[in-house]
Amino acid sequence: MPPDILLDVVGLHASYGATPVLQDVDLRIGRGEIVALIGRNGVGKTTMMRCLIGLLRATRGSIRYRGADITRMAADDRARQGIGYIPQGRDVFPRMTVEENLLVGQSAGGGGPGGRRDLIYGYFPILKERRRQMAGTLSGGQQQQLAIGRALIGGPDLILLDEPSEGVQPNIVQLIVRVLRSIRHDIGTTILFVEQNLDTILTLAERCYVMEKGQVVAQIPMGEVSQESVRQHLLL
Repeated sequence: MPPDILLDVVGLHASYGATPVLQDVDLRIGRGEIVALIGRNGVGKTTMMRCLIGLLRATRGSIRYRGADITRMAADDRARQGIGYIPQGRDVFPRMTVEENLLVGQSAGGGGPGGRRDLIYGYFPILKERRRQMAGTLSGGQQQQLAIGRALIGGPDLILLDEPSEGVQPNIVQLIVRVLRSIRHDIGTTILFVEQNLDTILTLAERCYVMEKGQVVAQIPMGEVSQESVRQHLLL
């Protein structure tokens, strides 16, 4: 584990109404890592991401980001502190153009450098080509590229990415994986992602946390992420 810890989660609990979902979750992400959160469907992975970004209130435990306690911080304040979030299903603004979506992301992230738009267009040339097109008319893969670009343009130190391969054709998934690795290499962005696709996990994750019944029950350390070690934790 790198000594420079960016995200430190200790004893996290969260519920939907009276139904507990997260139970005593611990995880720690070092600056510049690419880490997968894996497990079967319905074990709490998306709930974990929503809790980290502030869309679901933690009922117990702590979330520390860059050394500061953000457990009670609102989602928009977490975005301004440098956490980007790409939800499952992408959630682009369908009646806004590609460029307008990016401008919203830039504003939500605290008004990151304007030149970063050129960086986004360099990673995802289709977005530049379609910059005046309504986001709702894009394909699923194009919307996923836009959602990643919208999060990245605000200059986050950490990106939370939920199911990047869902509903996306394989060649676009490969592009997204290459871009995510480039983002880490080029600008040092840390990435925590939820994924069910075995190939995506194997090509992107450096290590994994395994969730089961709302808890982190295992880790797959760096150097041990393999088809065998991952497959046993997924429904394939």
